[in-house]
Amino acid sequence: MPEQHALLSASSSHRWLHCPPSARLTEHMSNKSSEFAAQGTDAHTLGEYKLKTLLGIAAENPIPNLKYYDEEMEECTTAYATFVMEELAKAKAMTADPIVIVEQRLDYSKYVPEGFGTGDSLIIADGTLSIIDLKYGNLIVDAQDNPQMMCYAIGAIEQFDGIYDIQKVKMAIFQPRRETISTYELTKEQLVSWAENTLKPTAEFAFKGEGEFVSGSWCRWCLAKNSCRARAEHNLALAKHEFKPPTLLSDDEIEDVLAKVDGLVLWTNDVKAYALEQALSGKNWSHFKLVNGRSTRKYTNDNDVVSVVIKAGYDPYDKKLLGITAMTKSLGKAKFDELLSDYIIKPPGKLTLVTNDDKRQAVTINNVNEEFNNLTEDQ
Repeated sequence: MPEQHALLSASSSHRWLHCPPSARLTEHMSNKSSEFAAQGTDAHTLGEYKLKTLLGIAAENPIPNLKYYDEEMEECTTAYATFVMEELAKAKAMTADPIVIVEQRLDYSKYVPEGFGTGDSLIIADGTLSIIDLKYGNLIVDAQDNPQMMCYAIGAIEQFDGIYDIQKVKMAIFQPRRETISTYELTKEQLVSWAENTLKPTAEFAFKGEGEFVSGSWCRWCLAKNSCRARAEHNLALAKHEFKPPTLLSDDEIEDVLAKVDGLVLWTNDVKAYALEQALSGKNWSHFKLVNGRSTRKYTNDNDVVSVVIKAGYDPYDKKLLGITAMTKSLGKAKFDELLSDYIIKPPGKLTLVTNDDKRQAVTINNVNEEFNNLTEDQ
């Protein structure tokens, strides 16, 4: 996709808007594409084909060339294309001739040097620009104040506002594997104000490689995350608590640790992974060495084992009920829903502490106890 070649891409904007110099720092670092990214690319290709087909646009079926195509991808991309068509139907109810654009290159270089990206789906109707983005991953992405979507939106405003007099922008992130749709709406004036006052000045710093290194959740996708000094200093700040037992920490100190501990765990794992990768490439660390870890026994040949055990009069197989995910893949989602929808429940998840800006409903201990009592009474 073209966006992969932009220094200040929309997809990495969450990082370079928070940490401007990271853009130039990582410019020449090799980026090994993951299997998850490759799956996402295949899903976007298939989703584009299905949507164009529904719109009556000629397109070549890409399935024979998709490495990761499976039944789940088939269902997810159908759901995406159906959702876009449903949004188009809503637009047609407001205006006679809405415009729908698929895989549109969007230039936002007025605010970001050399900035451009590709919007999955755009619908323009009755002064409203709707941008729909397909996310195939399992990590939930929020549309609210999402800089990637806002970069796409400002690019679309620059390209189409003079023709369609856009006044409002609606953004939707469609995540079929998580069965969630996140939406966000703002006026054109609000979007332009953000572009002028936040996006443009920060992008100028980032393009020059200037500004301050800042560590945060955006480090997760940074190519320099393993050896970044700013990230190390941020995480080592926990050492000021001297690893006291929790009972000796004040409430403020505990909340300070809670705010940073997830990032600390990610950072330490990243450092360990980087050190191992370097060792496997031939680096000799002063105080560490490569050794063989624990291994488990394995059969030399599964078919031979099955044959020997059956001949001896035993059953070599362990039969158990498929889990919900495996059963859905086995039956297909439509047949799974038809046969088993009455037999599926979703109990409350395990309690966990999160920050107050998390959108989930807070749980009180009284509510938990009451729910537990209701469950035991029903049984």
